[in-house]
Amino acid sequence: MAKSHSVDEPRSADAVERTKRQRRPKATHKSLKAKPPKRQTRSKSAVRSRGRVKPAAAKTKQQACVDLLNRSEGATVDELQAATGWQQHSVRGFLAGAVKKKLGLTLLSEKPDAGPRRYRIASAV
Repeated sequence: MAKSHSVDEPRSADAVERTKRQRRPKATHKSLKAKPPKRQTRSKSAVRSRGRVKPAAAKTKQQACVDLLNRSEGATVDELQAATGWQQHSVRGFLAGAVKKKLGLTLLSEKPDAGPRRYRIASAV
């Protein structure tokens, strides 16, 4: 174990030399050198302005359902399932959550004597 020195006691030259060798060398100032300028890239707006036409946005599943519900005869859960690929509980959740609550549309439910229950939006007459 190394002998500890008090603050007042001078350290030997050998000990001072040993601590100098153990120190890390100072970092060079490479970061202060002039860096070459970064390559300029075209902005996204410049790339898009080549005359390309943006394709029309695909119809969302929600829009497809609302279109079916806006028909005068409305839509059944099976028709909505076929249009979206959703399961039955997801279609019912969409009708309650998105159509009634978020969109604030009045949803009518009709059960004819023969056939499945049909849903439609009240404004479609």
